[in-house]
Amino acid sequence: MPARVPMTGGPCWVDLLTSDPSRAAQFYGELFGWTAEHGDAEKYGGYMTFRKDGKMVGGCMRNDGSGVPDTWSVYLASDDARATVERAAELGGTVIVPAMDVPEQGVMAMVTDPSGTAVGVWQGAENPGIQVVAEAGTPNWFELHTRDYQRTLRFYEDVFGWQTSVVSDTDDFRYTTLGEGRAQQAGVMDAAAMLPEGVPGLWGVYWGVEDPDAFVEKAQSLGATVLHEPEDTPYGRLATLADPTGAMFRVIRPPFAPQPG
Repeated sequence: MPARVPMTGGPCWVDLLTSDPSRAAQFYGELFGWTAEHGDAEKYGGYMTFRKDGKMVGGCMRNDGSGVPDTWSVYLASDDARATVERAAELGGTVIVPAMDVPEQGVMAMVTDPSGTAVGVWQGAENPGIQVVAEAGTPNWFELHTRDYQRTLRFYEDVFGWQTSVVSDTDDFRYTTLGEGRAQQAGVMDAAAMLPEGVPGLWGVYWGVEDPDAFVEKAQSLGATVLHEPEDTPYGRLATLADPTGAMFRVIRPPFAPQPG
């Protein structure tokens, strides 16, 4: 499996906020072959780490019932999380969770961009972040859907130091990537016409699968809801689901991947 070294400002971690961690561990374990590693309860409050073949791919924590729906979050790498949070607040973001030390692991924070979309900040220490990508059961792509496309791009460029590349700039499809070519690490889509009413924007992760159709069928048998059936796109065969407690996630078989059967 490919090892991964996150670039500064690039996606480096994902975690699941869920009302039922035990069920989540079982659900994703059966689907992706993950194991769930429970950290020191006193230090980490029951936080779990998901691993694929021993390599970290994400985390999981209990939703404390504060009114936030169950969701997957994406974290961007920072060399100085506290400075990043200060910069985000100066440029129109809102601080949800101030920068805080996670014993031995690093420093985390959660902010919103100017459109109101939540994004995490992670300054890694012993935990540098996701250890493997671009395989089945691991992150294959990270993507932000936003209502405020141009302002959002400027925010990530100014706060996280993004070097961006425009893929398309038409009324039908506006899309920009962090990096270009093989160095691409994430995408930003103008989704103003697509997002549900009241949703300011959404960061998401595409998990790699070998056969999206078979995966969707199995996921449904385990309690998932299909939000968008598998479909072919220029970027691969995609599907969107919600796990048993409602957290949305996407899966992809890249176009260059071996076809099933």
